[in-house]
Order: sequence, then C-alpha cells, then structure tokens
Amino acid sequence: MIPSRNFKYFKKDIRDKELKQLLQELKPDYVFHQAAVSSVPRSVKDPETTLDNNIMGTLNLLNACRDEGVKRVLFASSSSVYGDNPTLPKIEEKTGKVLSPYALTKQAGENLMRQFYQLYGLETVSLRYFNVFGPRQDPNSQYSAVIPLFIKRMLEGKNPQIFGDGTQSRDFTFIDNVVKGNLLFAELPKEEVAGKVFNLAYGGSISVNSLLKNLNNLLGTSMKPEYLEERPGEIKDSCADITKARGLGFKPEVSFEQGLKQTIEYYKKLFN
Repeated sequence: MIPSRNFKYFKKDIRDKELKQLLQELKPDYVFHQAAVSSVPRSVKDPETTLDNNIMGTLNLLNACRDEGVKRVLFASSSSVYGDNPTLPKIEEKTGKVLSPYALTKQAGENLMRQFYQLYGLETVSLRYFNVFGPRQDPNSQYSAVIPLFIKRMLEGKNPQIFGDGTQSRDFTFIDNVVKGNLLFAELPKEEVAGKVFNLAYGGSISVNSLLKNLNNLLGTSMKPEYLEERPGEIKDSCADITKARGLGFKPEVSFEQGLKQTIEYYKKLFN
C-alpha cells in the first residue's frame, strides 16, 4: 500500500473474486475501470491472456459493482474498436470489424457495460480513449506507447523505430484531458450518459512522421527514423469526432503541443 492522505493503493487482480470483498470495505460511489492488458501487439502474440484479463476481468468487476451498490462504472474503452472503418473523424455510431484481440476485448467491454445498465440498472459509461500520453508512461517495454518510446530512444541518442511508413495518423490525447473527462462523466445526469459510449480525445490528428519531426524540434535533435515492417492489428488512421462529449461539457484544455512539451520535460529529468 502506498501511503497518502488522499488515496490507498491495493494491488489486486481484476479477475480475483475477492474484488467484491474490497468493494464491500471501500463502499465507492464511482469505479473507474482502467485495468487491462492494453497492447495490440501483445494481444496478437498472446490473445488468451488479453481476453481472459480484459473480458472476464471486466465481467468480474461489473458483477461486484452491481452486487455492492456502486452508483456508476466508467470504462476505459479504446479507439481500436473502430477497426477497419475508414471514416474520419471517428463517430461513435460507426465502427468496423475489429483488427486485433485487444480491440475485440474493448468491444466486448462496451457491450457488457451496456447490458449491465439495461439488465441490472447499474449506471455505466464507456469512454473511448485515443492514444493517451503524458508523464510517467513506462518507456521500457517493447509494448510501450510510441511517444515515451521515441523520447527515450532519442534522449539516448538512438534512432526511433517506426512500424510501417510513418504516414499512419493518431489523435494523441494528453492525460490531463482524459482525467478531466472521466471526472465530468462521473457526475453527468444518468439520462444523458448511462449505457452510452463517448469518444474522449483531443479531436485532432498527426502522422507518426510528423510526431517525430515535432520531437526533433523540441529536443533540438535531428534523429532519423528506422522503418520496420508494419505490425498486424493496427488501425491506419485515427481522429476522433468529440461532438457528443463537447455537447455535455467536455473540453480538451491541453493541446497536443503543450502536452508534448510537458512530457519531454518529465523524461529529460528522468533520464538525465
């Protein structure tokens, strides 16, 4: 347990049946469901672990929340559910065929959220995240997100690695915007959000090649990318339509550029 005046930390497996006992003790009004095996490449390599954690774990959590009278569950879904649908920007009602086991689990999670509201009255909200980034992301795994991986390699004087040709685009969303969005949707009226899905993103798009160009400018470097074979299961382009969320008061306050600067400063202190 991490000592703090504001929170207590419990290390638990989301599939553990003792999760219900923990909710009995804590009696939370809101549960923010962020737990997942969260990598597309990892899910392609090991689908069984991803499905077990992300689907059965979500079901276990929902059962416990229903039984213990939790008011609302907010689920971290993903832009990966848009699959092969080429429509840009991505609109909540228009998804395609999912391209990876990870995306499949997020699609299943959204369906579980909807059903637990319809069948049991447990208030649920699914928030589709788009490439969240910011300080404290782990840059040390082969499955780490692209921004911390790039920054770490560039600070070490190594060329960043790009899977594919780098023209693929992403709606990179700074963590502060996502946190504020979660807090907003926790308190919005049930009639407006329960059982529904919302994009939670910045609402813009930038290619991976352009991301590297921005990082070079901010770091004062001129690193060239090492292009590798495209990885299976990845969406080509991603840009969110956040009209629905904006209509309920969501406003991304930190721009991509501002977030990138904050993130770089964090890793400079960490690696220097």
